[in-house]
Amino acid sequence: MSKVDELVINYAIYEDATEYLGTTEVTLPDLEYMTEELSGAGIAGNIEEIIIGHLNAMSTTFNFRTVTEAAVTLMEPRVHRIDLRVAQQKMNLRTSANEVSGVKHIMKVKPKKTALGKVAAASTADVSGEYAVSYYAMNMDGKKTTEIDPLNFICIINGKDYLKDVRKALGK
Repeated sequence: MSKVDELVINYAIYEDATEYLGTTEVTLPDLEYMTEELSGAGIAGNIEEIIIGHLNAMSTTFNFRTVTEAAVTLMEPRVHRIDLRVAQQKMNLRTSANEVSGVKHIMKVKPKKTALGKVAAASTADVSGEYAVSYYAMNMDGKKTTEIDPLNFICIINGKDYLKDVRKALGK
């Protein structure tokens, strides 16, 4: 049965079972593999090769309408365990009915930067925080699809652990 992904219906962010209200937008981390340029005998030029399971540093951004208790709490220089839950809308092409699917993003973050925004009458302050991500996982409709844990040599994409053999070779 074919479905068309349409949009995000809504989302909620939690830390320690507390919902952070006031966020207007979240920019999720980019998952960018580390690469190395290879050249030499047997290669006609240069090629860029990814390093299996190794990713560049990840970061995420949360935007708030105003300075909130949540924005201040997230400035604490410690690990924050974030649970971002998203309801997405799809259209069933057979029935034309809309359906909802759930996506959960789990992150361990530390604050890098907080922009306290602006102050102007009758407007939002546009506060934002940028956070270093040391752990990222994604579940789609209850199934873990992605887990990136550089400190524990874990890189799971679509259920395959790409660092399993590396951990074995290193005796981990």
